[in-house]
Amino acid sequence: MKQFKKCLPFLGIIFSIALGYSQEDTASVKKDSVNIALLENYNKRLSEIEKQRVEDSINKSNLEAQINALKTTDNLKKEELQAQLTALTLKEKTRIANKKAKIDSLKNTTQGFPVIGFFNDTLFVLYSKLGSFSPKERADIISERIKKLVNNYDFKANSLKVEDAETVKDIVWDSNIIMSISETDALWNDTSKTELAEVYREKITAAVLEYRDQTSFATLAKQIGLALLVLLVIILLIYYISKAFNWTAHKIQLQENQKIQGIKIKNYVLFDAKRQVNALLLANKLIKWFVILIAVYIALPILFGLFPWTEHFADTLFGYILNPLKNILMSFWNYLPNLITILVIIIVFRYALKGISFLKDEIAKGNLTINGFYADWAAPTYQIIRILVIAFMFIVIFPYLPGSESPIFKGVSVFLGFLFTFGSAGSLSNIIAGLVLTYMRLFTIGDRVKIGEVTGDVIEKSSLVTRVRTAKNEIISIPNSTVMNSHTINYSSDAPAKGLIIHTTVTIGYDVPWKDMYEVLIEAALRTDLVLKEPKPFVLQTSLEDFYVAYQINAYVREANKQATIYSDLHQNIQDVCNERGIEILSPHYRAARDGNATTIPSDYLPKDYVAPSFNVKTKTEDKQT
Repeated sequence: MKQFKKCLPFLGIIFSIALGYSQEDTASVKKDSVNIALLENYNKRLSEIEKQRVEDSINKSNLEAQINALKTTDNLKKEELQAQLTALTLKEKTRIANKKAKIDSLKNTTQGFPVIGFFNDTLFVLYSKLGSFSPKERADIISERIKKLVNNYDFKANSLKVEDAETVKDIVWDSNIIMSISETDALWNDTSKTELAEVYREKITAAVLEYRDQTSFATLAKQIGLALLVLLVIILLIYYISKAFNWTAHKIQLQENQKIQGIKIKNYVLFDAKRQVNALLLANKLIKWFVILIAVYIALPILFGLFPWTEHFADTLFGYILNPLKNILMSFWNYLPNLITILVIIIVFRYALKGISFLKDEIAKGNLTINGFYADWAAPTYQIIRILVIAFMFIVIFPYLPGSESPIFKGVSVFLGFLFTFGSAGSLSNIIAGLVLTYMRLFTIGDRVKIGEVTGDVIEKSSLVTRVRTAKNEIISIPNSTVMNSHTINYSSDAPAKGLIIHTTVTIGYDVPWKDMYEVLIEAALRTDLVLKEPKPFVLQTSLEDFYVAYQINAYVREANKQATIYSDLHQNIQDVCNERGIEILSPHYRAARDGNATTIPSDYLPKDYVAPSFNVKTKTEDKQT
């Protein structure tokens, strides 16, 4: 019972939807206005035709009277009158045929006005006016007259009669005319006035008798009993549905840390056991209420269908689900040709990309050579072509997408394009710079480069940035547009083939012969690991300063990425060889006074009997003659 009480708000919502009056929208009102205008225009023309018909009918009666009054010997006059009568008869047939053709043309575009029965059901539909009454007024008046018939307790199956009038057939109760049926009514229903009158008489009689039967005490008692039974079934159904889902919730809780142990993706715990149990309990609760609502939704039309006053609500409720499903299925069926076309286009472009990918792989592997096209261009070029092909595919597919002609769809597309263009201006410049860098071939992954003030090994080239690892193991990300606007030094590009020249400068005083320094520096270079023996290292004198000479040692290496280690070893070897040869490496601003001062060479390189020189003083004596 508690679960049923919780469902009462939902029942109220559904019941209010079923009983609510929907407002007419603008399109519906406009459609009714057009329909009324068509019928009024037709009925106006019909009135003119009717006047002509009355005149022809009077003339026809006069001719028939004249023919009957003629003597049998007056054959010529009789033939003349008969010819006129035949012409009027032919004119009448032509009039009816034209009238029928006009009605047939209006059937596809015109809606009639229904005559409503006792349970808001439509008994039949009227299209034509009669006398001063429009079709709508006729339908309303006839509906009211039919509803008054139930007040006559002596009404029986044969109480209604069909009587002839001047130009119509009347359906009569006692001495009251319920409705009149004209020739136009018969033409709208493709029958004669007599047959149509009999059909309408039977429908009215059946409606009155059915209402009496449905509103009898025995019938109402039966319907109320069935309604109570349906309500009882609904309550029991909700109770057992709730009980079943409560049982499943209890079973879920018992499986925590047993069968339910959480969800893991490799080493990452997406859901632990507790969270997974809570998620399953929430899903169980949602499914329970969904099933309850479906059960109530199905039961309500059955309940409404028990009473004739609410029987049409059942169709309305089912229509809320069936009509959208029907529309979805019909839309899908109508869209199916376009969907097949889109699939064919996607398949064609997919295999086109596979063919281009095959050429890319062949060029990258060196199996296919194109003059002026480098193998490392294959992958980026393929990505560019792939983007262009996919963009072209979307252009081809776009007209086949549902709603592609909608102004809203086009407006959203333009808005997204605007946001992408102005929101990613900086990113687009980096992407374009990345493409240009690829085809400039400034560097590849692993090259030792210097970009602006940053020196290191290239570890990544993406569409937006270039990442460099420095000798201190720092990762520096440089935007591609910055790389384009900076000067770039590549130490590795020619190192494997031609060798990279490393160089360093040593300043030595003029007291050391330059030939000795050449030998010292070359020997130091040859002692250094990773320095090539061929080509042989060489020395350049870069400047002759006031107190020293600048000597630059140049040596070839192939491992551009190990420059720091090579330079360090080279500097150590220069110191060692200079010390071994007794050459002091002095600062440009340092002057050595040898009297009384020890040499700057480390003691490890000096003889064991080395003694610092003493301070020397020279005197000059002069002999004086007296």
